[in-house]
Amino acid sequence: MSLIHELESLVQELNSGLDQAFSLSVVEDLRVAFLGRKGKLAQIMQRLPELSPEERPEVGKTANIVKGKLTDLLDECKTKLENAAEADKLAKFDPSMPGRMPWQGSLHPITKVMTEICDIFKGLGYDIVTGPEVENDFYNFEALNLPPEHPARDMQDTLYVTDNILLRTHTSPMQARTMLKRKPPLAIIAPGKVYRRDSDLTHTPMFHQIEGLLVGEKVSLAELRGTLTAFLQEVFGPETKVRFRPSFFPFTEPSVEVDISCCMCGGDGVVDCKPCRVCKQTGWVEILGCGMVDPEVFKKVGYDPEKYTGFAFGLGVERVAMLKYGIGDLRMFFENDVRFLNQFI
Repeated sequence: MSLIHELESLVQELNSGLDQAFSLSVVEDLRVAFLGRKGKLAQIMQRLPELSPEERPEVGKTANIVKGKLTDLLDECKTKLENAAEADKLAKFDPSMPGRMPWQGSLHPITKVMTEICDIFKGLGYDIVTGPEVENDFYNFEALNLPPEHPARDMQDTLYVTDNILLRTHTSPMQARTMLKRKPPLAIIAPGKVYRRDSDLTHTPMFHQIEGLLVGEKVSLAELRGTLTAFLQEVFGPETKVRFRPSFFPFTEPSVEVDISCCMCGGDGVVDCKPCRVCKQTGWVEILGCGMVDPEVFKKVGYDPEKYTGFAFGLGVERVAMLKYGIGDLRMFFENDVRFLNQFI
């Protein structure tokens, strides 16, 4: 039969082609040419209906045998070429050459500092709470004793979505949300992203804050001072000096700003006989704000201000990271410069 002869001749034809194949791409081209959907084997089998019913079984049997031989030839040639390529690589390999170190990943410095701060307060018994970054006016302002006419509501500070919906300007809304759900005593910290319409060398529209709250019976300013002094000396070192200055915040009374001795000059005001540019020769750097929770805030959330007292504090994570690591430009945290980030591996 002519079809059987044509089928058997494919084996010799492929063998001749493979003798000239010196790359895997050529082998693949030959596979498609002989065994592809429109290959030579398929074209011959398309003529099967021309045969009589008695001839078809013999041709079909021969086609299966030929297909197996073609497949074996292709696999053999492919294996031979792959082995040759591997042998060539091994011949060129010099085990005496130094190896290449793999790329290493690391947590971002902001994440490192935020984790460190959270771990410190967890060790002091504080719970970590998180919540929405898109807030409503009540939780972000009203519940924290910030009436509608307060300057913090100015459009230059706050990013509004609607008249009542905004991007939170601090993580303090989590204090109000938690107090509305839980009864005292409670101790929480609220880490997360916050947003304000501000952008320059020391401000970005998005940054990170951690705010804390402790509420109970007979909580005093002395406990606030002891807690924050222990926290700051844990972050910046036991030799760090801490001072508290009177200030004003709408949701605390009395309110205090906290300074630490400058990390760059050690509180001396000079570095290598030159004025310290971080503390501007004062020897002190502002680090956070805090105070005793205003009774008006307790009234908003249903706490009895005659029975309970508490303190709250808030700090910017970027500022802590800049002082801790000696970083001079806030924008470096967001530029993803590998040379900068490699310092924190």
